[in-house]
Amino acid sequence: MATTEHVTVTAADIEAARPAVETIARRTPVLSSRTFSERAGGTVSLKAENLQRTGSFKVRGAAAKLAALGDACASGVVCASAGNHGQGVATAAAARGVSCEVYVPDNAPTGKVEAMVSQGAIVHMAGPTVDDCLVAAKARAAEDGLCFVHPFDDPHVIAGQGSIGLELLEEVDDLAMVVVPVGGGGLASGIAIAIKSARPEVRVIGVQAAACAPFQASLRSGRSEPVDSALTIADGIAVKSPGELTLRLLHEWLDDLVVVGEDEIAEAMVLCLERAKLAVEGAGAAGVAALLGGQLPPAAQGTTVAVLSGGNVDATLLATVARRYETQAGRRLVLFTKLPDRPGALADLLGHVAGMGANILDVQHVREGVDLHVRETAVELVLETRGREHAKHVGEELGRAGYEARVVR
Repeated sequence: MATTEHVTVTAADIEAARPAVETIARRTPVLSSRTFSERAGGTVSLKAENLQRTGSFKVRGAAAKLAALGDACASGVVCASAGNHGQGVATAAAARGVSCEVYVPDNAPTGKVEAMVSQGAIVHMAGPTVDDCLVAAKARAAEDGLCFVHPFDDPHVIAGQGSIGLELLEEVDDLAMVVVPVGGGGLASGIAIAIKSARPEVRVIGVQAAACAPFQASLRSGRSEPVDSALTIADGIAVKSPGELTLRLLHEWLDDLVVVGEDEIAEAMVLCLERAKLAVEGAGAAGVAALLGGQLPPAAQGTTVAVLSGGNVDATLLATVARRYETQAGRRLVLFTKLPDRPGALADLLGHVAGMGANILDVQHVREGVDLHVRETAVELVLETRGREHAKHVGEELGRAGYEARVVR
């Protein structure tokens, strides 16, 4: 659409979109979390949209939009996406029997691309960012008369995402705060309108990744303030420019917005997996990151719900994040030391390590780029420990045994 100046979204629009949403989307559970509640200092629950069909809330908005288009989309639909929106549109298009094309960034996660293709979508790589993909997708729509489905700046899409807010009103009797990841702003807009129209006292707080957070300045100024970078582990919310409609709606309905760092997002991803047994992508973990990182205290009374917006994370990335977290938590220790270059020296070292209860994950001989005596060798050990105190004990005991062990990371 050319302008959204006179367009808005109401609670009635969200109610009207709900039947179309429910033809495709699941009603996802709200899960209590004692661990997160204790760490955050208030009652925290999780709205598990990572368990949604396609692994993300995006299918809600896509279902609502295609239902609103009706026969107008018979020639096919096209969209731009970091991954989740594309999966949602592809799924909704397949359900209606229409073709779908998706333009994704060059570095789009492989799993998300494969999921789109499995739904029958044609996927095009279109540049480094979602903004580049939006330009390409709009051009494709104009070229062949396809219906363009915007990932967030569309009233029907926003109304579909708002169905989450309706579910929260029904599922959480003492709802006091909802924490929502913000990329383009469609999810936060829909949820805020749905909830605050019925219960104005409930606070709705947005969360962006600090590495790509255009809404902070934009909400202050009242106009779009794009950022230069979209490089963040939370690729699902890496949108450099706020939408015209969503900026206006969030300015009206959102209570506050905070930002979180990459380390905090990564830690939240691991804790969701380790403590809640939920695989959550970086964007989906942003709300948990804000609650656990101290940027946002939970409500003093009642339940605070963090919306886990998506779970489409590559296994390789999740493993990398988990290893990094284990290192920071002191459960993964990398030690460097020198040994006499003689038979049995390595076995003696490994025996000392095993005797202290550390699990040896990897051993590498290092002979290049190190100042060694001709009769010395060096090794790098990757150890699994029980935490920082245990890791410290291992290092100290090796020192007492005569090894000059240095912690690499």
